[in-house]
Amino acid sequence: MTTCSTHVLDAVVGRPAAGLDVTLLAADGAVLEAGRTDADGRLSWTTTLVTGTYGLRFATGDWFAAAEVATVHAAVHLEVLVDGTQPHYHLALLLSPFAYTTYRGS
Repeated sequence: MTTCSTHVLDAVVGRPAAGLDVTLLAADGAVLEAGRTDADGRLSWTTTLVTGTYGLRFATGDWFAAAEVATVHAAVHLEVLVDGTQPHYHLALLLSPFAYTTYRGS
């Protein structure tokens, strides 16, 4: 059984990105789950993942617009290769209006 979570941090203000909509997608683009980051910028999925490719879509454009911050990213899309033998994938996003980085955390 493999689970997945995410953590989004706003690098400009040095705080969690609370209230950011994130969608977990199957390889064919079908929506598996949709949710919103909590006050700590975190979101855990209940979907059990198997070996394969998955997507995460972070609705960064809407989130920055709500804060009245200009951005170049309408959304951030990640495609992730999941090895079903690993128990958990924690996929973090460090975000600013004009750049982002992502990594697999613990």
